[in-house]
Amino acid sequence: MSDKNGSAQEPERKRPFIREKVAKPPRTKKQMAFRVFAYVILAAVAGIAAGTSFAVAGPLAERYLIPTTAAPTAPTVTIPTDTETAPETTTPPETTAPPTTEEETETETEPETEPIEDILQSAIEQYKYTVDDLNSMYTSLRGVTTAANDGIVVIHSVRQERDWFDNPIETAGLYAGAVIAATEQEMMILTPAAAIENADTLRVTFVDGNEADCTVRQTDSITGMAVVSVSLDELEESTRSRVAALTLGNSFLAKQGDVVIAIGAPAGTVHSSAYGFLAGIVRNVQVPDGITRLLYADITADAAAGTFLINTAGELIGWVTGDYESGSGIAVVRAISDYKTILEKMSNGFSLPYLGILPQEVSEAMIESGMPAGIYVSECSIDGPAYDAGIQSGDIIVRIGEADVEKISEFQTQIAFLSEGDQTTVVVQRRGADEYIELEYQVNVGAR
Repeated sequence: MSDKNGSAQEPERKRPFIREKVAKPPRTKKQMAFRVFAYVILAAVAGIAAGTSFAVAGPLAERYLIPTTAAPTAPTVTIPTDTETAPETTTPPETTAPPTTEEETETETEPETEPIEDILQSAIEQYKYTVDDLNSMYTSLRGVTTAANDGIVVIHSVRQERDWFDNPIETAGLYAGAVIAATEQEMMILTPAAAIENADTLRVTFVDGNEADCTVRQTDSITGMAVVSVSLDELEESTRSRVAALTLGNSFLAKQGDVVIAIGAPAGTVHSSAYGFLAGIVRNVQVPDGITRLLYADITADAAAGTFLINTAGELIGWVTGDYESGSGIAVVRAISDYKTILEKMSNGFSLPYLGILPQEVSEAMIESGMPAGIYVSECSIDGPAYDAGIQSGDIIVRIGEADVEKISEFQTQIAFLSEGDQTTVVVQRRGADEYIELEYQVNVGAR
């Protein structure tokens, strides 16, 4: 190779880079100790910072990022139903006497004794009752009344109105209520539905004078009764310990002639009372979607203010109603055993299912005459769910939903399973020109 002047030039040689490794001087013990100490300090600072961050951000994250669980529901009220028979009692097994010989039968003769019934009858006839006996009986009844009166409350129904001159005025109605159930959070009180109609505020006064606000749980237009509740948090400890729910008795066991006590407001004033007897019992009274028993008591009673009937054991067996006419001085009482399922639903705030049918059970004689077994529709309430669906008086209901119904008890049980807003299938047998024909209707369940 030559340059511009034509002179020769040596070829260029590649020269390798010089690579050197710079070794750091070894750390002294003092430097190592300082570095360890610095790491410890940094770790402590980081830990404190992390803890502070979690403390501040944790509640915010829990509040906005983590879904909260639903609050536990309040305990439900359970009211057992009754049977129409008294509980069975066990009898001791019969013992057989050892066999006797002829000699023993000849020599041993049983002494003649007067029958025990004759002895008791004779003693009753010879006993002379005095005023002290009467006072003793009423003292016993007064004790039962006093104990039951602790479960009676005054419902203040307050309405805000205006007079002729447009001045605001406040009117209050007073009604009796009976405590029928209690949970760990609240008390349930049965009272006439008139107490809550058009009321702006509701207050409850207990037997010791303490007051509390109450809220409406449910009403029943058929019986004209309502259930209201009071939170136990609003009550003083003395009131909570004194007031107890009345025991709900078995009205199926009530008999004509039983001594009964009216509590609530039989005289029109709350915490009044009266004594009397059951003058009669009427069974199988038709009511919408079922049957009931009515107890007739020769007792003073005010149905509008709220009168409740208890037996001599202090058990609530019914409440006085003004829906039926009776003889002078005779109170008509709805027997509680027919309504325990309804009271349970009302206490838990559930609406009561309603079809609007006056039912009658098809008897054996009716079946022999050619009618199919089932529930005879005596009447359909006008504008009721069954009426609107097309069911007519004279139809025989044979099935509700998937269940066959032949007894009134089966009919009422199937209705109790329903809820407002449900649509249920009702199958009926309808009399045709020559025979009964089966028809199916879709009924939208209402509320009573």
